[in-house]
Amino acid sequence: MAYHLCSSSPSSLFHDPPFISSSKLKLRNLAFSFQNPSQSKTLLHISLQEPIPQQQQQDVNSENDAKSTSSKSSYIWVNPNSPRAKQLGKKSYDARYNYLVKFSNSLDSCHPNQHDVSQILDRLGDKVVEHDAVTIINNMENSVVVPFVLRYLQRKIRPTREVILYNVTLKVFKKCKDLDGAEKVVVEMLQRGVKPDNFTFSTIISCARSCYLPEKAVEWFEKMPSFGCEPDDITYCVMIDAYGKAGNIDMALHLYDRARTEKWRIDHVTFSTLIKMYGISGNYDGCLNVYEEMKALGVKPNLVVYNTLLDAMGRAKRPWQAKTIYKEMINNQILPNRSTYASLLHAYGRARFCEDALIVYREMKAQGMDLNTHLYNTLLAMCADVGYTYLAFEIFEDMKSSDTCSPDSWTFSSLITIYSCIGKVSEAERMMNQMIESGSEPTIFVLTSLVQCYGKAKRTDDVVKTFHQLLDMGLAPDDQFCGCLLNVMTQTPKEELGKLTDCVKKANPKLGSVVRYVVDGLEGDGEFRKEALELFGSVTDGVKRAFCNSLIDLCINLDLLDKACVLLDLGLTLEIYTDIQSRSQTQWSLHLKGLSVGAALTAFHVWMNDFSKALESGEEDLPPLFGINTGHGRHRYSEKGLASVIDSHMKEINAPFRESPDKAGWFLTTRVAVKSWMKSRSSSELVAA
Repeated sequence: MAYHLCSSSPSSLFHDPPFISSSKLKLRNLAFSFQNPSQSKTLLHISLQEPIPQQQQQDVNSENDAKSTSSKSSYIWVNPNSPRAKQLGKKSYDARYNYLVKFSNSLDSCHPNQHDVSQILDRLGDKVVEHDAVTIINNMENSVVVPFVLRYLQRKIRPTREVILYNVTLKVFKKCKDLDGAEKVVVEMLQRGVKPDNFTFSTIISCARSCYLPEKAVEWFEKMPSFGCEPDDITYCVMIDAYGKAGNIDMALHLYDRARTEKWRIDHVTFSTLIKMYGISGNYDGCLNVYEEMKALGVKPNLVVYNTLLDAMGRAKRPWQAKTIYKEMINNQILPNRSTYASLLHAYGRARFCEDALIVYREMKAQGMDLNTHLYNTLLAMCADVGYTYLAFEIFEDMKSSDTCSPDSWTFSSLITIYSCIGKVSEAERMMNQMIESGSEPTIFVLTSLVQCYGKAKRTDDVVKTFHQLLDMGLAPDDQFCGCLLNVMTQTPKEELGKLTDCVKKANPKLGSVVRYVVDGLEGDGEFRKEALELFGSVTDGVKRAFCNSLIDLCINLDLLDKACVLLDLGLTLEIYTDIQSRSQTQWSLHLKGLSVGAALTAFHVWMNDFSKALESGEEDLPPLFGINTGHGRHRYSEKGLASVIDSHMKEINAPFRESPDKAGWFLTTRVAVKSWMKSRSSSELVAA
């Protein structure tokens, strides 16, 4: 009888197998998965349940009697001086088992050919029973030799249940992580008309799991019904892992739901795969749910589970949850490894939890752990974003002295960004030259940083030169580059704005049209608003506020307050700016945090105008306090924050707002004081301010 497992014709045991698929799965408690010799001997008896020929049965009975004697002898003291002690020992099952294991060891170390294998096995003589054959193969660990052993024993004993011999042979291939060889064994089984059983499939699925080939594990699993094999709970749980790693998320989740309902025992590897699977799909709450369900089932998370979960929280930009999970891991006395630290560094670095990231970095260095280029770049990008200039240089020097990695284009990009933001032109240029010498071409990100650097240094011609360099390299200016050009215009002397206007027009015609209204002082607020509306509708959400801030700054620099007010109103309408004003019975507040200097001054002007109109209309229901919230942080690359600018402006226009000693970043005044100040100033003076 032939069983067709593959679409192609079966090949010999020693030829390439047909193409079938697989996965890395570590099955527990499967047939012939033994932990120690004593356990092995017991399970072998359980596995051979078919009737055995009479002579073989007698041999097995003798062995069972010997084993019984051996079992008793392990509990009853035998006088070693007794003349029967040695005789009893030789007849015991343990002695026979140990004798056969020596054959296994000899076969593992012999040459893989039939002659050498036969020379060793011939010493067994003619009285070889099926149980002996199973014991010998089961204890082997050489998948190259075992096919010759299998053939020899098949000729010698004519087994009654040949599938068991094949199953223990497959186990050897699983030990060696040799899936190709295992597939050849299955093909050989089918050629001989031997029907695979549950243990056959369980073992080859386990082999596929060990070989990190989940697709093949899935394929073997899906062949089981055609051979009348019904997977057990353990195999089903293993397949949650396999389906998840193979990318069949729906099937993995279906099996997981069934596992929870039927209370299957799920191992750590499968839980780890589920967490990773949810993380890849972006369902980070799902990751945490699996983690909590795992603990509720009484399965203690191991290091792999913790590392997988920490990695997911890093991707989710949830550093606070990463900290909580890490503390729980330490409390459970599980020591972190390099992967743990790498996940934490990634989580803290991406979220700009600078102090936590630096603690992890220093702990890794103290323990002699090497960082790879990606981790160094994560730290450098964090330093670039928060303005940790000198620390970035220290990390860069550490990176250069490392034997495990070297700077790449992202490394140089971060350093060029840092130099650019602090206005060190020559250092930024030197770093870009090093980048080119290392074989990396400048990216649009690098050129954007250089434009910013030249803008700070008032080197307008170099800005234009860099813009044309970008075009010559075949790079299209993106929204970030255009936003940088626009920001540079806010720092450029009025007489040189024309040079940059031409660049802006080429980079983004819609932006160029709006800039032309501002720089050339064109009339028509309606048309200006329409052009600006089209511009904001064409750019990505991430740059809208930057564009609006810079355009308002440009208007303020050119004394075009009316156009600045149009842009601010448009920003509020489009929700580019939100929650700028708040009102309660006790206080009216203006929130300027996140606005540029020009946008903040414009918002203050509009707020005061609204207040003036309220007074003119006779509105008396005003709160006792008025406040302006600027935030209390400084700019990441400047000691001058928005609070100091507002403070200077309040003094310049003699406004009664004073910085609060109790609330950092707040400027407060009373209703009486602001009324008195407003009455002393005409609306025209407010506009001039």
